[in-house]
Amino acid sequence: MDIKLNDIEKNLLEKIADNSKFQGAYNIRENGTGIERKTTENINIITKKDKPGIDIIVKENTNHEFVHIPVMITESGVTDLVYNDFYIGKNANVTIIAGCGIHNDHHLLSRHDGIHTFHLEEGAKVRYIEKHYGEGVGTGERILNPKTVIDLKKFATLEMETWQIEGVDSTIRETVGNLEENSNLIVTEKIMTHKNQYAKTVFEVNLNGKNSSTRVTSRSVAKDDSKQEFISNVVGNTECYGHVECDAIIMDKGVVKAVPEILANSIDARLIHEAAIGKIAGEQMIKLMTLGLSEKEAEEKIINGFLK
Repeated sequence: MDIKLNDIEKNLLEKIADNSKFQGAYNIRENGTGIERKTTENINIITKKDKPGIDIIVKENTNHEFVHIPVMITESGVTDLVYNDFYIGKNANVTIIAGCGIHNDHHLLSRHDGIHTFHLEEGAKVRYIEKHYGEGVGTGERILNPKTVIDLKKFATLEMETWQIEGVDSTIRETVGNLEENSNLIVTEKIMTHKNQYAKTVFEVNLNGKNSSTRVTSRSVAKDDSKQEFISNVVGNTECYGHVECDAIIMDKGVVKAVPEILANSIDARLIHEAAIGKIAGEQMIKLMTLGLSEKEAEEKIINGFLK
């Protein structure tokens, strides 16, 4: 990496991308502008001409390469909107690490809206990791609203892992999937909210092709006066399999609303939904406290294990 990062930038990248030294292709965006980019022989990144954002093009048969596309907002009062399209060639296998970190030390609202669209060709495989994080001593809100649209050709697989770590005042996450025959979409969501934060996630998966399948798993913790909503809608239009699971822990005055919905338009569709919401079990706390942990330490251990 040619650019020099300050401590704030390094910390944000550590939180949302695990490090600030990337292997493979990458594109770094800060305060609405691309600041550095690297392409490889098999992965090209092109700036869109008609709207803000980039096209990430992965050649067919690309094997086990990485793409990093982190976004940082380090100035108060910034509103950023970006459209990123991923074109994954036939039989390619890549890991894409995205995410947004907001540092806001002032009173103005800072916001990032990212619309990501995935086009996976036949047999393509993608592991997509997206982490959201907010920090700063200012009173200005930190808002993140991601939307992900996923189109899977036959035998394609996308595994999506989303994390809301901390510090995000408000977020609405939308995910829409359209699956052809023998394709597979796996979504794992983990959310932590506290104070007066609000988080809403909406999943819509259309199982259009024979033997297509999806598994959506959401685990969340709502603390203090925070509120969360989980809405899922899985539609089975042919012989297919879908499983939706929402597990949440509520603490203090936290509120969680789960609305799982399934629609079988075919006699051969097999669809399952599950939802479980409750407080930390008292026996878990007691067991850990008898081992010498304080109440706070026991609580943190249970939450970390739940969200692991």
